[in-house]
Amino acid sequence: MSTPVNLNKARKARARAEKKARADANAVTFGLTKAEKERVKKDNERAKRDLDGKSKLP
Repeated sequence: MSTPVNLNKARKARARAEKKARADANAVTFGLTKAEKERVKKDNERAKRDLDGKSKLP
């Protein structure tokens, strides 16, 4: 005889697995974490500011 399966736990486990798969697909699609986006934004602002400062003619 096999052990009984708690259907509520099985349903929740399946939902968790689907959510994890969707999250992994989104991570591949969108790529960067929030911290990485902030770092890239700051680097771009710094590069623009440096470029603007060097392009001024006397």
